Amino acid sequence: MSSKLEQLQTRKTGLEEESHSLEEKQKNLEERVKILETNIAIKELENKNYATREAIAHLESTINALEEKMNQFTKTPEPPVPWKEEQKQEQVSEIIETPPEEEAEETVTVTAIEDSPEQEQEEFEKSIIKQHEKKRRKLF
Repeated sequence: MSSKLEQLQTRKTGLEEESHSLEEKQKNLEERVKILETNIAIKELENKNYATREAIAHLESTINALEEKMNQFTKTPEPPVPWKEEQKQEQVSEIIETPPEEEAEETVTVTAIEDSPEQEQEEFEKSIIKQHEKKRRKLF
């Protein structure tokens, strides 16, 4: 029986060594899995950051182009200031008082059509708004 016991002891020792070897291999494989998962997560973050940087660069370029366009609009002359009632009267009187260069048989009468200052201001504001709307349409 002692030989049977020795065989069993040898078999048990062999299985324990195999078990220890398998556990070590399992730990190594689990560590490799963690390393690969971490590397994949890093690559995904790098790709995401690259895409975000590209989107930011595109947005910055669009902003720069729009700011340049905006600067072109601000460089254009400002719209004329609405006429005041006094300016109208002065111009009408200048036209009337200006002597003709040549005497003509026909007489020309100049009559100023007077709108209220509120109506003139409203018309002016409407024309400015229309101009801005046309500019906006051209941008988009």
